[in-house]
Amino acid sequence: MEMIERYVYAVTQLLPQSQREDIAKELRSLIEDMLDERVQDGKVTEKDVEEVLLELGEPRKLANKYRGTNRYLIGPELFDHYVMVLKIALIASSAVMGVSFIIGIILDPPSILQTFISFIISLVTGLPMAFGWTTFAFAVIQFAGNTHLKKKELQPKRSWKPSDLPPVPHPKGRVKRGEAITGIVFYIICIAVFVFSSEYFGVWFFENGKFKEVIPFFNEEYYGYYLLFILLIFGFGIIKECLKMVYGRWTMQLVLFTAVVNIISIIGLIFVIAEPAVWNPNFMTQLVESGQLVPHSDAFKTIGIIWEQATLWLLILFLFALVWDIIDGFIRVRKSR
Repeated sequence: MEMIERYVYAVTQLLPQSQREDIAKELRSLIEDMLDERVQDGKVTEKDVEEVLLELGEPRKLANKYRGTNRYLIGPELFDHYVMVLKIALIASSAVMGVSFIIGIILDPPSILQTFISFIISLVTGLPMAFGWTTFAFAVIQFAGNTHLKKKELQPKRSWKPSDLPPVPHPKGRVKRGEAITGIVFYIICIAVFVFSSEYFGVWFFENGKFKEVIPFFNEEYYGYYLLFILLIFGFGIIKECLKMVYGRWTMQLVLFTAVVNIISIIGLIFVIAEPAVWNPNFMTQLVESGQLVPHSDAFKTIGIIWEQATLWLLILFLFALVWDIIDGFIRVRKSR
């Protein structure tokens, strides 16, 4: 019956991924046994199902019994998601810093000791940052959005009835775990790269097969100032992807939150990308001084046009991605109805 499936789904969604399938089978079997015992050889009615589910109790409480332990660092409903995302954040951050360390050794072997020291410093500062951003994201979800999060199934009730169970979401309206994880990894990698590997953003030059220099895209004098806005944009992105994972399905509340976060991100992007001070004002001059370009040549003019239009196209690309994220969520909500 649909009521049984709704109950099983509501319970298993509050359990770790590795336990869901086994507990779903066990719970269905338990409900069937309770119904058989109640009706004997009679026909099972909706009332019988409702009474059995009332006897089992609210999904949240039953899930806590299956869970076996109470963990309240973030909250029992979010803790398993939090641990998984935290592992992803730490691994992704370590990987980015490790790659940066390897690149540094390859480009400048004589400075291996200095590169290693920088790597250790990056780990000491970067891993706590990953931990902090992840914890902050789930703290926002837990405390600021708890009254809306997952609607009624996550809210304590004075009395619970099987009719309160939300319907099992349509496959088209579900948020795939892999999509949310990919988004989280992307934002974490971006944060790690912008914080610890910004010196590699630029045009690389080699001389006689050896690394010579990098002409940076960013204005190093003002980069630290704008880095704060960049981190906030990516931080809100992490919160958004964490919410998708916790919700497990597209709802209008999730679409609205995504819209708010993306609008804030768009404003931040316009402020950062469209600001001339964030870009290297001597980029073209440094290309000429490096001997790679001749002033007033066709190549010089072409690269100059690309450099001037890069800001516009970057802004268009990011705007399209953020707007499409909102539209895609709205479409999925409509299709799942």
